[in-house]
Amino acid sequence: MKGQTKEKILAFINNWGDETLAKAMEIKFIDIDLENETLTATMPVLPRTHQPFGIMHGGASCVLAETLGSSLSNIFIDGEKYYGVGTNINSNHLKSKKDGIVTATARFIRKGKTMHVSEIEIRDEKGTLINHTTMTNNIIHK
Repeated sequence: MKGQTKEKILAFINNWGDETLAKAMEIKFIDIDLENETLTATMPVLPRTHQPFGIMHGGASCVLAETLGSSLSNIFIDGEKYYGVGTNINSNHLKSKKDGIVTATARFIRKGKTMHVSEIEIRDEKGTLINHTTMTNNIIHK
């Protein structure tokens, strides 16, 4: 997505695909820092994202983290030639969350030609770290 403005990239990724898990979870991309190569999104914590004890399901955190990590990779590669596809995710659930909004930011730990490793931090409205995830994407030819 080289040469695109921040606004055009956010509009594109917020409308990427018709019926996706990210849309079902109401994930909204809210910021991209093209210079520092970070991507930020929000997700509401609602009963449908809960596990039976009434707190956010760890899988919901993983969906948010993987959505950001995959999107980050695909934004910063030549999308006409390559796909960034997830191959590994390691997610640490650090604090529970019952409701409200979580905000996640993804950044590269390593950005190679054939592999990207990202870290994703998910925080609550007060900035408390809820989840820390690392994710690996392979960059493959289309």
